[in-house]
Amino acid sequence: MHIDLNDPNILSAKEAAQIWGKNDAYVRTSIYHTPEKWPKGTYRVFGKQIVVTAEGMEAATGEHDPRNR
Repeated sequence: MHIDLNDPNILSAKEAAQIWGKNDAYVRTSIYHTPEKWPKGTYRVFGKQIVVTAEGMEAATGEHDPRNR
């Protein structure tokens, strides 16, 4: 299995929140309070760092990726 960590669809929680116009705590709060909004495999917690996918952000926010407009 090959995963490209340079893929622009893999984002830090802070970066994702900024792209979607949310506050910096949005991703962490959303994952802990409503994890059912996040499809399996669209986020991962590494210690205190959260990594998410654009797909997960789209599912959690209900908004398409703003970078694709």
